Amino acid sequence: MKKLFFFALLTACAQTAMAEQVTVETRNTTMVLNVDKGKQPQYVYYGARLSETELQHLQGSAVFGRMDAYPAYGMNCPAEAALAMTHADGNMSTELLATGSVTYEGIITRIWMKDPVYPITVALCYMPRIEEDIIETWTEIQNGEAKPVTLTQFASICLPIRRGDVWLSHFYGSWANEARLVEEPILPGEKVIKNKDGTRNSHTDHAEVMFSLDGKGRENGGDVIGAALCYSGNFQLKIDTDDTEFHYFFAGINPDNSEYHLKKGEYFVTPKVALSFSKCGLSGVSRNFHKWGRKYMLAHGDKERKILLNSWEGVYFDINQQGMDQMMGDIASMGGELFVMDDGWFGDKYPRKVDNSSLGDWVVDKNKLPEGIEGLLRDAKKHGIKFGIWIEPEMANTVSELYEAHPDWIVKAPKREPVLGRGGTQVVLDMSNPKVQDFVFSIVDNLMTKYPEIDYIKWDANMPILNHGSQYLTMNDQSHLNIEYHRGLEKTCQRVREKYPDLTIQACASGGGRANWGVLPYFDEFWVSDNTDALQRIYMQWGTSYFFPAIAMASHISATPNHTVFRTTAMKYRIDVAMSGRLGMEIQPKNMTDDEKALCRNAIKEYKQIRPIVQFGDLYRLVSPYDKKGLASLMYVDETKTKSVFFWWKTESFQNEHLPRVKMAGLDANKMYKVHELNRIDLKPMDVEGKSFSGAYLMNHGLEMPYRNEPEHSKKNDWSSRVLLLEAE
Repeated sequence: MKKLFFFALLTACAQTAMAEQVTVETRNTTMVLNVDKGKQPQYVYYGARLSETELQHLQGSAVFGRMDAYPAYGMNCPAEAALAMTHADGNMSTELLATGSVTYEGIITRIWMKDPVYPITVALCYMPRIEEDIIETWTEIQNGEAKPVTLTQFASICLPIRRGDVWLSHFYGSWANEARLVEEPILPGEKVIKNKDGTRNSHTDHAEVMFSLDGKGRENGGDVIGAALCYSGNFQLKIDTDDTEFHYFFAGINPDNSEYHLKKGEYFVTPKVALSFSKCGLSGVSRNFHKWGRKYMLAHGDKERKILLNSWEGVYFDINQQGMDQMMGDIASMGGELFVMDDGWFGDKYPRKVDNSSLGDWVVDKNKLPEGIEGLLRDAKKHGIKFGIWIEPEMANTVSELYEAHPDWIVKAPKREPVLGRGGTQVVLDMSNPKVQDFVFSIVDNLMTKYPEIDYIKWDANMPILNHGSQYLTMNDQSHLNIEYHRGLEKTCQRVREKYPDLTIQACASGGGRANWGVLPYFDEFWVSDNTDALQRIYMQWGTSYFFPAIAMASHISATPNHTVFRTTAMKYRIDVAMSGRLGMEIQPKNMTDDEKALCRNAIKEYKQIRPIVQFGDLYRLVSPYDKKGLASLMYVDETKTKSVFFWWKTESFQNEHLPRVKMAGLDANKMYKVHELNRIDLKPMDVEGKSFSGAYLMNHGLEMPYRNEPEHSKKNDWSSRVLLLEAE
């Protein structure tokens, strides 16, 4: 006899004499596992939501081969394993069999497994986010042996994906070229995506992937699974395709040189992996992650972000009281809401004039700022804006009072000299050390206690771990460094958030090095890249948008020639790209022309009108810059489908060019939408200005975009872009 019972919207189909069908459901998706006592739990299904009748008639998990939910190493050595360990007696084999116990705590389901020989217990954990179509999953490992066991592999998940025409979308990059999209079919063999930076993890590769199950990914159609590892440290994603009918996807902490000694009674909890399935293509999965991120993961994900000016590209280290006051006045006059003073404001014995000293000495340089932070806060209040400040709390320089007092606080290989980073003097503080955690917390705490009017902190991290070693951890536990660093970082961030819940904090790490769901519960946004070039930002922000919402993506208008690639782009083009994320400025306003200031003033005014749509709306990517069609286009639609913002950027310019007409998406087919162009510089409005079109027409046909902007002749250039506001009548 088979019966069904429901706990909230989480269903566990009750058992036959031998097996239990465990079902985890969201609004539009279903995940099914078979749990047979004395056997390895098996995945049966993950995809579109199933009815009760369909659940009862699912094919068994062994029709085409194994679909183990969490295979362990040692009893089937040729197969890839999610977990491997050396037991206290030296045995390297582990077997994880279902105990027959499935427990429910609120909406969390735990499937319990145990080794039949050793007292090792593992729980597979699943938590659905119903409305967002996300299932969070992780693993809890407990050692019941009398002595420590050594974990050598500890993935968060193993997910079998049925072979077919499956394509992978993933993201690679480097400093100033982050989140570049790669789309490729999954072939036999092994695909490994990893990071071993130590402190940041989103430069070389991202810990997020999408699987398009029916051929090369399409933006707004097709079956797609998205997976994001919610972790801030070294990671490894692995796709193993052997001689079975499945691709096996593993995700978790990178085990390389990180074996973990699990003490008696200790739990090892792996980072969460967030999974989402959508029949609405790549953008459909993105929309699920954006809603989930804003609601559950991102600090203050329900609050609009301020429009700011950051001082970095404007003055670099040339900080002074008068200059900061001037920049505050300029951004206030253009309608901005926040000014952020970047690197270069601190240091007493060792003033911070370039990047080779002073990190760790978080006291105001009175030669640069004789009136201190108090004077800056006074000037910000005078101009009617908020004030923010830059710190790099996890780092130090060997030329600093901090290092002179605490050389034992840095990450350093035993018996060796430290490997130095930026400026030839930078070192990383050892976040595994509780004293370092206290110090890092005190940096924020001292600033906020003394200057509670500070509204925003830019938290940077400009160095990887270059030499492996902790002066705090025992010699036996040196392999714990990469894990304990991020545990310490998380503890510290939790303390900051508990005491300062309303503070806005940006995660910067040599640009986009910390674009991950591991740190974002403690941060409001991240700096997408140190490269502010508008053209390259289209590519980087396109890849970033697969998993992260616009509200988290700091996107700034900067000067030309661009300070990284030295490209000269039109001010309108720079504005139109920046407005597709969290709008800000990274420029010295006093060097701008009156026309440029007027354009920015108008753009800031118009961005305030569309800010709720961009920051909280549903994203529909339309034409990818990676498809090399000469343009890129996307749009945001509000929840009620009454307002939308359409972005269109040319990515190259030729005479007698021929570009595709862009069909829109996400609108209400039965509504009429009035068109208004934002940031217009053309002498004449577009022929669609003020006209109304049905949602059906816009989605089935689209609007013709003039290939060039047409300002007065002296202002013409080879860059063209359009931003349209669509409002339902």
